Amino acid sequence: MTEETILKSENYTTTFTVDQTPEEAFAAINNVRDWWSGNIEGSTNKLGDEWTYRYKDIHYSKQKITELIPGKKVVWLVLDSYLNFIEDKTEWNGTKITFEIAKKGDKTEVHFDHLGLTPEVECYDACSNAWGGYVNSSLRNLITKGKGQPNRKEQAGTEKKTVKAKLIRKKNRKK
Repeated sequence: MTEETILKSENYTTTFTVDQTPEEAFAAINNVRDWWSGNIEGSTNKLGDEWTYRYKDIHYSKQKITELIPGKKVVWLVLDSYLNFIEDKTEWNGTKITFEIAKKGDKTEVHFDHLGLTPEVECYDACSNAWGGYVNSSLRNLITKGKGQPNRKEQAGTEKKTVKAKLIRKKNRKK
């Protein structure tokens, strides 16, 4: 195993397979607003585009699309970042977020890497957990069902506070 292989394997990575075409997966990945929570400003689907992601005062990052191969690959370079829950608030700066899409038989495989998000960095646990949800659930559902869940945690929190949710919960306990 080469040093490059060892280093690459330490980055956060996840892969899933869908029945849709590579072109459909590619289109969904570039439709960032429909699968990643937060306020996104700027265009997210053309080579050279720079766009920002902001979630409350917790997470800010500015990405540049540095590689865009239709139906095959998307690469975002993190130009700037601010994560308020860790000591090195700019830990994501210079990292790369990659999506590789490949036909596997009659299916399409989507392979996600956050290059630079390794177990040694403070954000690894929280960020890899968040990426797992957004990529494996929200993005996957956008590809397979046409609808992602970009704000799932906020919606779940809101539902618990509504009267209707409390009534449903009580009703379910009686069963």
